[in-house]
Amino acid sequence: MSPEAKKELEQHVQAISKLLYEDADKSKLSTFSEIEVMVRQQIQEQVSPQIGSFLSKILQMPLQDTLEP
Repeated sequence: MSPEAKKELEQHVQAISKLLYEDADKSKLSTFSEIEVMVRQQIQEQVSPQIGSFLSKILQMPLQDTLEP
């Protein structure tokens, strides 16, 4: 990954982190273990499905191109 891409990724991760923190139950963020569980849960529920959907669409594009006459 290029330095520019890494910087852009970091900016997006910070923005996502802020959104997820705002949505988090702050009463369950008092220990490192609780933070880890909350982050894992939010990534599984909010982030991973979006990434999966994006990648799925991209992977389908070349297949659709080869199916067209």
